Amino acid sequence: MKITLAFDVYGTLVDPAGMAKHLAHDLGAKATEFADCWREKQLEYSFRRGLMRNYADFSICTSDALNFTCRRFKAAIFPERRSELLRLYQHLPRFDDVTPALHSLRAAFRLFAFSNGKRSEVAAVLSNANILEYFEGIVTADDVRSFKPDPAVYSYARRATNVTVRSLVELPGALGR
Repeated sequence: MKITLAFDVYGTLVDPAGMAKHLAHDLGAKATEFADCWREKQLEYSFRRGLMRNYADFSICTSDALNFTCRRFKAAIFPERRSELLRLYQHLPRFDDVTPALHSLRAAFRLFAFSNGKRSEVAAVLSNANILEYFEGIVTADDVRSFKPDPAVYSYARRATNVTVRSLVELPGALGR
């Protein structure tokens, strides 16, 4: 039986810092710092919601983090533009080494995308990055209404991929970095 690899999506397969290019017009030289803060708050909000058992889907965490970051940077980004930025979050660039790595791994391993995001949003991100075809499926924390690192999310991932504890490996962080 093949070992199953579960890849975190945001930050491992696709680069959230890629939002800086979309923010450049709005923020100029502060675009990268803004994008980094937005991502940090997105993770913080999902982590806190998981700990407090106060679930709201990952897109809400992403939107709340964008709103916080706009206030922190005193950025006058109007609601229509914020909505556009949230849509653009589904068009994050894949890391350069992702496609060759997935191509070589799929022969020997079962590959799954494993994310805090909603299934439809994760599928869109992977499709827009041209890597959806490499995955046998998408496992999402949204199905258990919690977030990683909640143990219930990992337990669900094992059930959803039909594997034992020892044969499910999550690969957090960027490939080869």
